[in-house]
Amino acid sequence: MGQRAVRHALAGGLLAQPWRGVVVPSSDSLKMTTRAEAALLLTGPPAVLSGATSLALHGISVVDEADIHLTVPYARRVRSKPGLVVHQSDYEPHDVIEIDGLPTFSLDLALADFLCRGDKPTAFAAVEEAMRGLPPDHLRKLRENVRDRIVDRASRQGIHRALSLLALADGKAESPPESMLRLIVVEAGLPAPEVQYPITDIEGKLLYVLDMAWPARRVALEYDGFAAHEDRQAADAERDRRMAGRGWITVRAAATDLRDPARVLRALREALRARSA
Repeated sequence: MGQRAVRHALAGGLLAQPWRGVVVPSSDSLKMTTRAEAALLLTGPPAVLSGATSLALHGISVVDEADIHLTVPYARRVRSKPGLVVHQSDYEPHDVIEIDGLPTFSLDLALADFLCRGDKPTAFAAVEEAMRGLPPDHLRKLRENVRDRIVDRASRQGIHRALSLLALADGKAESPPESMLRLIVVEAGLPAPEVQYPITDIEGKLLYVLDMAWPARRVALEYDGFAAHEDRQAADAERDRRMAGRGWITVRAAATDLRDPARVLRALREALRARSA
């Protein structure tokens, strides 16, 4: 284009400059893959996308971070910039794969890294999402690979936390908020619930599937996502009434309870205490 044309396009808004030294089409400037490629161009090789960016490329939807994360070897001196987080770590060629032409860490390595260093609820939901729908043998292999990556880390920071989160994860939750809610419950010191617990009639016909349950005490915890439940209050109330007729106490949680879980935890403690007596 030439320097003059580039300056004109930048001034006119046709091009955007996420960081000095690299320009992208303004229409694509908010796309994660475009910003990731721009970061790689800015940094130069060797560099690999990592952390939240790597997980997003692997299709983990719960990871929603605007900053681009990449890792360079210790021998390189590259500084982070606004919107670009640079990590340093030595890695092997077999640790890197390509997704959409972009070098990124393999899923097991990216999960191990995020379990150690990422936001705790998001990290737990991410590994659960990665496990969701996998055949048992594939799930077992993924767990083993992630665990090996965790224990082999040169830095010991966050390893205990990562192993605890990995041990709790089973991939049964139907959504990231359900995973986060289960983590809240367990970390509050309550017994670990069974996930996706089926309720059947006397003939074995499936009636309901509970998000989380303590079957021995007949206490259920249901997460009401806005999109799925905004028009179902009456149906949910009728379901709770029918479950009460079967001897169950149902506690319902919403998105606001993920930010402030005091109400839900109080209701669960009261229900479990009543059933313990």
